[in-house]
Amino acid sequence: MKSKLLNIKAIITDVDGVMTDGSIIYSASDGEIKYFNVQDGMGITLCRMAGLKTGIITGRDSHLVRKRAEELKIDFLSQGSFNKLPEYEAMKANMGLDDSEICYIGDDLLDLPLLLRVGYSVTVADGRDEVKAVCDYITMAKGGQGAVREVIDKILRRQGKLETILSKIISGKFEKP
Repeated sequence: MKSKLLNIKAIITDVDGVMTDGSIIYSASDGEIKYFNVQDGMGITLCRMAGLKTGIITGRDSHLVRKRAEELKIDFLSQGSFNKLPEYEAMKANMGLDDSEICYIGDDLLDLPLLLRVGYSVTVADGRDEVKAVCDYITMAKGGQGAVREVIDKILRRQGKLETILSKIISGKFEKP
């Protein structure tokens, strides 16, 4: 299992239930509110510092997700993808990667086709049982509560990249990618 982590060159994630706690809050002015975890965001930044690609494939379409993806400089964003497989294939081709080099984090039934295909499949602590049954790893954290960061730290630590990044941060010899 640990050797799978050495091959990972991209981390792709779902949004609702993974990067957020799954709640969708509508305001009286027909707006939408989403809560993103700042540590997950730092994890995405660490990915860029380590040279890993990042992507989001989500079934819903939200301007807030687009804003968060832009802020985090996500390499590939696909929204409104009820069937995520075609978008995954396009992203994989765009990045020049094969399945074994990709980690996908999902929490619900629509994520199963990707979780069954990628090199390292992950679900969150509060993911669906059907999803947990097929994943390589189940996070300790729930969706929206640092689960993405947990996975990123695990991968970067196994690849020996986290310590290098930490030493650069501690010494002040780094720039935000």
